[in-house]
Amino acid sequence: MSSIFNSLPGLDCPVGEISKRLADMWVDTAASGGPAPTADDAKATQVNLVLHLGYATTEEDAANQFQTAVRFSRRYPSRIVVLCPMHESNDKGGTEIRAKIYGECHLGKTKSDKRCVEFVLLCYSRAARIYLENQVSICLSTDLPLYYWAHRFSASAKLADYRFLLSRSKRVLIDSAIAPADVTSYPWPNPLGLRDLVYSRLLPVRQTVGQFLASYPAAKLIEGLATITVTRGDELAAEGRVMAAWLKRRLTASGAADLNCVIEAGPTGRLGVVYDYADHQRHFRWSGDLQTGQALFECNLGGGMTKLPASVSLLSPEAALSEAMFL
Repeated sequence: MSSIFNSLPGLDCPVGEISKRLADMWVDTAASGGPAPTADDAKATQVNLVLHLGYATTEEDAANQFQTAVRFSRRYPSRIVVLCPMHESNDKGGTEIRAKIYGECHLGKTKSDKRCVEFVLLCYSRAARIYLENQVSICLSTDLPLYYWAHRFSASAKLADYRFLLSRSKRVLIDSAIAPADVTSYPWPNPLGLRDLVYSRLLPVRQTVGQFLASYPAAKLIEGLATITVTRGDELAAEGRVMAAWLKRRLTASGAADLNCVIEAGPTGRLGVVYDYADHQRHFRWSGDLQTGQALFECNLGGGMTKLPASVSLLSPEAALSEAMFL
């Protein structure tokens, strides 16, 4: 049995009775006075999400991702299937699939405004994977887009066993900060649907830096630009790498060529960007401290020095999930 399956909330349920037990669960919730979907809004689910908790997921980590999905569902009512594969050390080779169900409803400004989430948790051995596609398909709501979130998988190639999810999903969500090194170069069945949660978390940073730079003509930004340097704390290595790649793409699209892009270690909790020009009187610098939420722009592109304080943050996990799925 998977330890993460045991650690997550839910009621044990025979796999053949998942739909019936979910309906009974809401009836019992309503009878006890708790918020539950009515017959009219029982089909108000907007999203199918499969959360795949890989072998490297700990119980604490699993609980955190589960709660991220719960918070996400407060905006987007969801049917979420959580895959909990047995670790090789606990895999006895049987083909049984264990299941649990869980649900929550959150009230909005009125009693009629309910955002509900239904979880189906599946625990399975390697031998049972051949039956997983059928079981997952039964658990999902029909005629709704499917999203696949692969969390802490140990090797990109091992996800080949889940090709039915990789190929059917509108988006495949990964976090390159904790994924295998080849995750962005692996030949995924639907590469255009791959989304990196690191890139999504950086949305506020990309917006504030992009808006500041957009106030200057592109020709002035790239004229004489020699080097881009991105600094980052050790814990922000993935964010620094993704930020550097984004800046280089933007500048290349504006006409810059042969850009030298450097990533350097910096203080804990900090991100920074420096544009160095052949004319050393010209420069652009942005530094952000994610621990204090404060940032500073310093720029002189020939029109005098500009200093501008700003705020800085990363998106919350649930907001980054939304950003990766829908934008």
